[in-house]
Amino acid sequence: MNTLVLDVPGWPGHHAGQHVDVRLTAEDGYQAQRSYSIASAPATAHLELTVERLDDGEVSPYLTDVVRESDVFELRGPIGGYFVWLPHLRRPLALIAGGSGVVPLMAMLRHRAAVRVAAEVAPARLLYSARSADERIYNAELERLASEDEDLRVAYALTRTQPSGWTGYRRRIDRAMLQDVIWPADAAPLIYVCGPTAMVEVVATELVELGHPAPAIRTERFGPSGKP
Repeated sequence: MNTLVLDVPGWPGHHAGQHVDVRLTAEDGYQAQRSYSIASAPATAHLELTVERLDDGEVSPYLTDVVRESDVFELRGPIGGYFVWLPHLRRPLALIAGGSGVVPLMAMLRHRAAVRVAAEVAPARLLYSARSADERIYNAELERLASEDEDLRVAYALTRTQPSGWTGYRRRIDRAMLQDVIWPADAAPLIYVCGPTAMVEVVATELVELGHPAPAIRTERFGPSGKP
């Protein structure tokens, strides 16, 4: 996993939850393009992308292992208007992530932290599933944000291995876990779910069966890699 800090001339700004397309062009003209969620809050001066390395990937090995300061590549965006969070949305904010699916949700939490001093923002909860403690992204920052904000709760589920003394969840996200962490349907939370396709589908189904209306559940998914 690698976080790139990019200087993008003429960047128009973005909303928390949007993504960009990165295009690489080889010397022989071959091109490869992949989409990456934006990790940085809208008000930051630079654009941040947190990239998970895929061994068989065409773009991620370059972005995690090869790219150096002053390298230039093509970027298109910001893209997406559905999976975004705006501070004026006063409903409770429920975030559910699997693996690297936490990246766009982190942009939302960073944005919320940046504006909460100047404006009243809704409470937030993050349920974050990873295979092991070492595979969690932004762990130290998430702990700091939660310690500074009594209206932010962060809960973890480790699905494969847990360190000694672990007090969090020890399984994949299920209905009981959602009931423990996420507000009930009558609290009318806005829910954002991002992660591997199978996880997102299970979570969305459980949320609907718990009474949350489908329009309140916004989902974004990726392929089988990174499955928690």
